[in-house]
Parts: sequence; structure tokens; C-alpha cells
Amino acid sequence: MDQKQKQEYTARVAQANRSELVVIIYELFLLAMDEAATAFKKGETEKGVKHIKRAQGFLQELMGSLDMRYQIAENLMRLYRYIYEQLIFSVLRRKIVNGETVCEVMGKLKEAFEKVAEEDCSEPVMVNSQQLYAGLTYGKGSLNEVLLTGNEANRGYKV
Repeated sequence: MDQKQKQEYTARVAQANRSELVVIIYELFLLAMDEAATAFKKGETEKGVKHIKRAQGFLQELMGSLDMRYQIAENLMRLYRYIYEQLIFSVLRRKIVNGETVCEVMGKLKEAFEKVAEEDCSEPVMVNSQQLYAGLTYGKGSLNEVLLTGNEANRGYKV
């Protein structure tokens, strides 16, 4: 993930509600898996393992956020455990194990949560966060993105 992608995800996280955060985690998981596959193809085993471990972290976040009072959470946990098992095998064998299946399952879950996020009208999780205003200005030979901010001392979570 390059610096520009990190900035884009940071901005999205700051403005996201709960459903959108889940979608972002799925996207980051799939990005980590893609980066791992690329690294393994290039013969960069340690880099590939590092990306698999990042994917494990995203999966652990999804597992930890399940509300086990609902039946669907139990079903999701079974899927997540299977995927986590495949990631462990990938780290141990130093190559992606069942990568197509893992990415297909997570991709379909991401699509389902995208539909949920479209209908979710709740407020962003981070209240009082920095507001982003889309704007471009012309610079010498380029377009520059401008970020207009409010009170910087009053950002983030309020307790």
C-alpha cells in the first residue's frame, strides 16, 4: 500500500459509519492478500508472509466485531475461522494456500456488506473529526488538492 492509498483510507475511516468501516476492513484484507500473492510470485517470501499477517489482523478485527447474539454471527465466525486457518497454512508453507477460495468468500461478503452500508444512514463513528472538503486549486503546471479544516484542537473521539 502506497502513501496515497493510506491517506485515502484514513480519510474514509474518519468519515465512515459502522457499516462502512466493515467494508473498509474487507477491502484492506483483499488488498493485503493481493499484495501477498504478488510478493510470493516475485519470490519475496518474507514480504509475502508479512502481507498474510496483515490480512490475519484484518480478519481478527472482523472476528472480534461480531455480535454473537445473532445466528448470522455464528455463521460468519465459521467462515472467518476457515479463512484464518488457510492464512495460518499460508504462513507455515510460505505460499498462499487456497487463495482463490479465500478471496472469493471475502469478496462476496464485502459485496453483501456494501449493500448494507448503502442502506445504513447512521452517523460516522468518529464524531467531531476533521471535516474534509473537496476542492482543487490550480498551481503552477498542476492541480492541487486543498483541505479546509476547522478547529484542529477539537478532533477525534469525544469522551
